[in-house]
Amino acid sequence: MINSRDVVEYAPILVLLLLAALFPAATLLIAAALRPGGGSRNEAKGEAYECGVPPSGEARGRIPIRFYLLAVLFVVFDVEAIFLFPWAVRFKALGSFGFAAMLVFLGILLLGYAYAWKKGALEWV
Repeated sequence: MINSRDVVEYAPILVLLLLAALFPAATLLIAAALRPGGGSRNEAKGEAYECGVPPSGEARGRIPIRFYLLAVLFVVFDVEAIFLFPWAVRFKALGSFGFAAMLVFLGILLLGYAYAWKKGALEWV
């Protein structure tokens, strides 16, 4: 049986669920009411826009796997570079152990970079 204490404890969760359900619906209804032109459709609106130049080829064409490899490598090296900032801020407090740890970290990073370069993952063509 549900008592009043349980209802009070779960009230914030229920309010949040209600808001999570109502907000998207209300936003879509308000946008539909305020949208100019009533959302009329024509062929020109459905075409892909490429800086005023007529589209060349299919918009959902295949992208070479090299693009994804390069993108993943960029993310990996970018995230690893982020670790340098807190280290630089706390450099004096970390002392020689922190310096040696960062040298090991950068060494592993350079080994990964050299491996990717040797495998040709950084060449774009």
